[in-house]
Amino acid sequence: MTEFMLGVTSSLAATAATVGLGWLTSWRIRRRLLVALSRLTGLGVLRIHRHQDDARGDLAEELKRARWLRVMVGRGNELTRDGFVPVWSGEGRSPDSVRILLPDPRTSEEGRSWLERRERELLAADPGFHRGLLREQVLANFHYLAEATKGSSGTEIRFYDLPNLYRIIATDNTVFLTLYRNGAHGRHSPCIVAHRSSRLYDFALRIFATAWESGRTPDQADLLPHRGLPRIGSEDHRGGSDHPFPPLSPRSASPSPVPGNTGAPASEDQP
Repeated sequence: MTEFMLGVTSSLAATAATVGLGWLTSWRIRRRLLVALSRLTGLGVLRIHRHQDDARGDLAEELKRARWLRVMVGRGNELTRDGFVPVWSGEGRSPDSVRILLPDPRTSEEGRSWLERRERELLAADPGFHRGLLREQVLANFHYLAEATKGSSGTEIRFYDLPNLYRIIATDNTVFLTLYRNGAHGRHSPCIVAHRSSRLYDFALRIFATAWESGRTPDQADLLPHRGLPRIGSEDHRGGSDHPFPPLSPRSASPSPVPGNTGAPASEDQP
């Protein structure tokens, strides 16, 4: 009887050890553990997606109830997809205020930019990439947004020339933070979802606010497709008009191609 009980006990112990090991090595379980720990430390993590694209469903739901929206992207393809169409079309309840930061497609006086550095990373990893492609994609997405938000007084767009290392999509309740992997597209990088009034949420908004303050307001040259853009700091870049968007034609003279780029301060509860 004793041997039988010992045999049963050892079998149960082995089974428990196997299940426990599998539990610890499971991605979902590890993710839940991380979420639990983040709540204890105040990081505020709600979910962790292995890939950015896995967060699309959660993002689409969050956009439906957002009062304001802050977006800082490495390219901007996501802004042209189905999840964001209701934001631009006005279907349902659109955010009252939208601020978008795109990488600056212009080069600096030294002939380099952070966008070009990111492009060099992708060139080494993606055989379909070529020099200038990332810049072309950023401009294409900007042109799309300029048209999609025409007539929207609550939408502002600026360009930033800072390290292209992450994507931030924040609302008044949640932030979706993607940390770009070296030499990998954003869609293959992990996405962290954190709630309001947490350390990650506040840090992401701080990054956005800093980039926004130093960002460049688009001008007429950015709206002209398929032409070389002047370098930052050049005479063509500085231009001769105080208005950020000189009229391009009678059709686009009113409203401005990208409305709302007035640099007006945000309200107290907005970054």
